[in-house]
Amino acid sequence: MERFNLAFFRGAWRITAPYWKSEERWSAYGLLAVVVGLSLGLVYINVLITEWYNGFYDALQHYNETAFWADMLRFSWLAGLYIAGYVYQMYLGEMLQIRWRRWMTHSYLKDWLNDRAYYRMQLLSDGTDNPDQRIADDISAFIRGALRLGLGLLSAVVTIASFITMLWILSDRLTIPFNGQKWVIPGYLVWAALIYSVAGTWVMLKLGRPLIGLSFNQQRFDADFRFNLVRVRENTESIALYGGEDQEHKGLGERFASIFRNYWAIMRRQKIINWFSAGYGQVAIIFPFLVAAPSFFAKQIQLGLVMQISSAFQQVQGGLSYIVTIYPELAAWHAVVDRLTGFSEHMDRVRHVATDINGIAQETSDKLQLQSVSLHVPGGRPLLSNLSLLVEPGETMLLTGPSGSGKSTLIRALAGIWPFGSGRIASPPKSSSLFLPQKPYLPLGTLREVLLYPHGRPDTANDTLTEALTAVGLARLIPQLDEQKPWPLILSLGEQQRIAFARILLQKPQWIYMDEATSALDEAAEGELYTLLRHRLPNSTVVSVGHRSALNAYHKTRLQLTGNGAWQVIPAAV
Repeated sequence: MERFNLAFFRGAWRITAPYWKSEERWSAYGLLAVVVGLSLGLVYINVLITEWYNGFYDALQHYNETAFWADMLRFSWLAGLYIAGYVYQMYLGEMLQIRWRRWMTHSYLKDWLNDRAYYRMQLLSDGTDNPDQRIADDISAFIRGALRLGLGLLSAVVTIASFITMLWILSDRLTIPFNGQKWVIPGYLVWAALIYSVAGTWVMLKLGRPLIGLSFNQQRFDADFRFNLVRVRENTESIALYGGEDQEHKGLGERFASIFRNYWAIMRRQKIINWFSAGYGQVAIIFPFLVAAPSFFAKQIQLGLVMQISSAFQQVQGGLSYIVTIYPELAAWHAVVDRLTGFSEHMDRVRHVATDINGIAQETSDKLQLQSVSLHVPGGRPLLSNLSLLVEPGETMLLTGPSGSGKSTLIRALAGIWPFGSGRIASPPKSSSLFLPQKPYLPLGTLREVLLYPHGRPDTANDTLTEALTAVGLARLIPQLDEQKPWPLILSLGEQQRIAFARILLQKPQWIYMDEATSALDEAAEGELYTLLRHRLPNSTVVSVGHRSALNAYHKTRLQLTGNGAWQVIPAAV
């Protein structure tokens, strides 16, 4: 039980509490109250059915047909009430589950995407694997487990409270013949159920503890395998060109081998648990008959009372043995709590670390101004030292330098996503800016949605879209505007970069930052797009990263990074 310590329960409460304090709390409390009420109602019906056993089996023992049919009628309406209560308990419980999942999913998505935590978690990563799986799968598993385990525990407690009094009273009617005397032990059946259940729970906790770590690893290995399958799907062309099928098969096989080994360990541990739980459950069936048999064969009690004792004993023993029956699911839920807790803590840690190390003061201005900006990699190697620069609206500037000198990193710093550095950057608001990476991001969806990503107006007219596609040389795609296709696979990198220029024409940003955004195009096509850009958006500021000398003709100034943090500003024609 050591693994279920205070830190675990604090983590579980940290995940649970926000929803029950949210704007949906009153509807959630209402649904939970109804579900709990139905659960208590089902326990009460079980109490009535247990009392029904006595009269029904006595009627059978005495061949009392009138009492038999009366008891059958009574059981019919008890069973009908139980069925209706069970169905609506499940239905309303699932309603609460999906509403809770919706709220938690949006909350985690917001935390993951806000402040670019998703990016910084990769940049500063120290071990959060597969955040997509934690949001998509672990949240659902957590809520499902929390409701099932919580309601199950409540039902177990209420069942024990409801039946233990009955079992105590029934114990008074039992005597234990021994050595020619009849012994009466107060609460005999209760003590028997308690001893049996506590012993079973202790053994189950010992046998089942390794399942927690195994379940945690199984979820991680499964997520890693799925992630790498998605990677293959997203990079089919590159893999095909490289002829890397054997390497991919080997890598995927190794990851699946981890799944196989861990699952085999789970199977072995589950086999041990199943041996015990199956035996424990089977002995529980006959155990109450064993304790009631001496009194029955001494003709002190009738068959109906024996059956009532059996039913009440099993209800109490089942409630007391709740951990035994639910432990595999509890172990899996423990692993889910650990994963979600680790995910939340990692997001918080990334934000704090980024705040602590981010010495670059970011401000909003109507121009781009850098004052004593220095950049370095996470390991400390300097990329840029004491850069001071002013770029007025409408200017054009080209960033050049050898590979690894910090050109792309400077673009990241201007975007506010690079935390390693110092100085001050005053830049126009992001709403008036558009950053174009070397490989454009094309989201899933129609070509229309791809063109309007990220800030385009959804009501943009077809004529405007078709004109933009024509202007960048992609008129052939006009008939496919409303088709959903895997555009990153269909379009070449050069065509994707043309899509990025179409976005500029459609969204008309005042500040444009391009990180080798034409590297996949030939010089003639590159020149056409830059000329188009200056013609359509003559007042927009353009900051470009590039290696080709032909780009000098489209920029007034050039920021040359020479390595080891050094830099110089010169006319672009030089």
